[in-house]
Amino acid sequence: MTLYSQISANKRRTALYLGLFLVTVVALGWLFSYVYNSPIILYIAVVFSLFQALVSYYSGDSIALAVSGAQPIVKKDNPELWRLVENLTITAGLPMPRVFIIDDPAPNAFATGRDPKHASIAVTTGLLNVLNKTEIEGVVAHELSHIGNFDIRLMTVVVVLVGVISLLSSIFLRSQFFGFGRRSDREEGGQLGLIIFAISIVGAILAPIAATLIQLAISRKREFLADSSGALLTRYPEGLANALEKISGYKQPMFRANSATAHLYISNPLGPKESYLSKLFSTHPPIEERVRILKQMDIK
Repeated sequence: MTLYSQISANKRRTALYLGLFLVTVVALGWLFSYVYNSPIILYIAVVFSLFQALVSYYSGDSIALAVSGAQPIVKKDNPELWRLVENLTITAGLPMPRVFIIDDPAPNAFATGRDPKHASIAVTTGLLNVLNKTEIEGVVAHELSHIGNFDIRLMTVVVVLVGVISLLSSIFLRSQFFGFGRRSDREEGGQLGLIIFAISIVGAILAPIAATLIQLAISRKREFLADSSGALLTRYPEGLANALEKISGYKQPMFRANSATAHLYISNPLGPKESYLSKLFSTHPPIEERVRILKQMDIK
C-alpha cells in the first residue's frame, strides 16, 4: 500500500468511526425517550453538550496550553526553533502558528487549534535538548500535519461526542436508580416494553465504553496519518523515526501530564503503558510500530 492510499484509507475509516458515533447517539436518544416517555432530560443534555462543544471549540486550545504550562515565545527568544517552524510552515503552505515552549525534561510536543489560522505548536525543553535538528524537524512536521489535516478540530468533535454519550448514559442510569421518569409495565406494553427497557440499560452501560474505544481508535489512526504526512513534508522519514525512538527511551511522565490532553501529544505524556489493558485504552499506537512504518517508507 502506498503512502497516499494509506492516507485515503485512514480518512475513510475516520468517517466510518464518526458515523458509528452518530448512530450510537441517535439510538441512545430513542431508547431513553421511550423509557422516560418524556424528552425533557434529553433536551437538557443536548443543550449542555452544545454549550460544552462551543467552549471546547473556541477555547480548547487556550485551556490545553494553560494546563500544559506552555509559555509563548517570539523569534528572539529561540531563533533556531522559530526559523525551523517558519521554514516548514512555508513548505506546508500553512499560516505561521504560535510557538510555545514547555519547561519539562521529557521530550514531547503537541499542536492545538481549531483551524490552521488559529493554531499553536508547543515543544518541551527536553525535546530541544535531546533531539538533533533533523529529528526536531520531523517532530514539528508531524505537528504541522495535524494542523493541516484538521486533526485537532476532528478530535474536538470526537471528544464532544464521547461526552454527549457519557452524559446521556449517566443521566439515564442515575434516574433509573432513583426511579425517576420510568414508564409503568402497563404503559411499556408488557413484555416488549420490558425487553426495550433491558436493552436501554445494557446500552447505557456499554455505550460510553464503546465510544471511548472508538475515540482512541481515531486518535491512533490520526497519529499514523500525521507520521506519514510529516515524513512527506520533510522528505526524510528517518528524522521522525529517530526522534520517536529517542522520545520512547524517556520513561518518566511529564510533570504536568493530564489525561484530558494526552491525545494531543506526539507520544503519551503519562509514561509508557505495559499491560495489555492499558495499551488497549492508550491514546497512541506503539512507538515500535510507528518507527517500523516510517523506516519502510519510500519517498521519491
